[in-house]
Amino acid sequence: MSNPAIAAGSTEFKRVNRAMAFGGFSTFALLYSVQPLMPLLARDFALTPAQSSLALSISTGALAISLLISSILSDRFGRKPLMAASMFSGGLLTLLAAFTGDYAQLVALRALMGFMLGGMPAVAMAYLSEEIEGSSLGLAMGMYISGSAFGGMFGRVLASVISDFYSWRLALGLMGAAGLYAAWEFWRSLPVSKRFRPGQGGLSGLVDGARRHLFDRGLPFLFMLAFLLMGSFVSLYNYIGYRLLGPEFGLRQSAVGALSVLYLLGIFSSVWAGRLADRLGRRNVLWLVMSLMLAGLLLTLSGNLVAVVAGVGLYTFGFFASHSVASSWVGRRARPPQALASALYLFFYYLGSSVVGWFSGYLWEHGGWFGVVGLLGAILVLAMLIALRLRSLAPLESTPAVAP
Repeated sequence: MSNPAIAAGSTEFKRVNRAMAFGGFSTFALLYSVQPLMPLLARDFALTPAQSSLALSISTGALAISLLISSILSDRFGRKPLMAASMFSGGLLTLLAAFTGDYAQLVALRALMGFMLGGMPAVAMAYLSEEIEGSSLGLAMGMYISGSAFGGMFGRVLASVISDFYSWRLALGLMGAAGLYAAWEFWRSLPVSKRFRPGQGGLSGLVDGARRHLFDRGLPFLFMLAFLLMGSFVSLYNYIGYRLLGPEFGLRQSAVGALSVLYLLGIFSSVWAGRLADRLGRRNVLWLVMSLMLAGLLLTLSGNLVAVVAGVGLYTFGFFASHSVASSWVGRRARPPQALASALYLFFYYLGSSVVGWFSGYLWEHGGWFGVVGLLGAILVLAMLIALRLRSLAPLESTPAVAP
């Protein structure tokens, strides 16, 4: 390509990082602001924990489907316009959700919001893979994911505090307004794509590209990791609130929401792991940071509140580090169409959030916290075995520049 890739330290690199931080913020804040509200929704609408989790699971499931469609559109029409439109519509639909009359309307709006928001995540990864030079990609991806971590923290904490003292409707309204502001900042900060080349569009392009990626020797394992890691991460935050609000600990709604401040650890760990992976190699880092998740999960079995909080913090640190390494590995390994490879990774990522997050509710109802930890522990052991398997993955030979 005639246009050089964006290098770390340049003005354009800083603009990209700023825009992607807002993009990651908006995606996670809008998607997961309802997570700490689940006990309140269950109370107000007379729902079981599994039913109340639909407010989250339906949006992440719709987003997973949307990712594949968005990748086709972005390969034909470009990256920035689709990402910006996605963010604006996500903010608007979240604002409208504050005025729903019943739970069915809320779930319907959340489903539409998730579908419209799908234009941001997969396209962001493709944009970074195209525009950022290979030696700086881990850092750039880490910055994007750190914005996601901050969005997840901000959305949960703000929603919890406002719903505790006012109402969950006001909480959603303010989150929608914040999403619209983030979309504006994204649009004015992100440089226009210079290395984008329109690809083959339509269903045939999707099928051919998916076949190419799914028959790669490494990408399917990374897609499996996305499903397992995100499913386990969302499940922990979905149901730890029920335990902390219950008689064992008896915390207030705002105190439970404050637990999401631990997402700040994710902001640090995603950037740290990205730098470490650029230096030592993703195959040597991924399984190590995943082991931190398992250690944190086991700590949450304690009856001591300090130990539980420490366990959630370690789990959060390990998850964002793992996601940073795995997602940048997809960006480095994938051949055209890159946007579809990113979309497939995030399809499984959000599908895991939807399926595992919903199913864990039944284990909570029938087995309590030990049931949830048993499921998540099994998932993490499987994920670590996959990560160890990836250590023997041979780099791509024909295009060394994109080898992991």
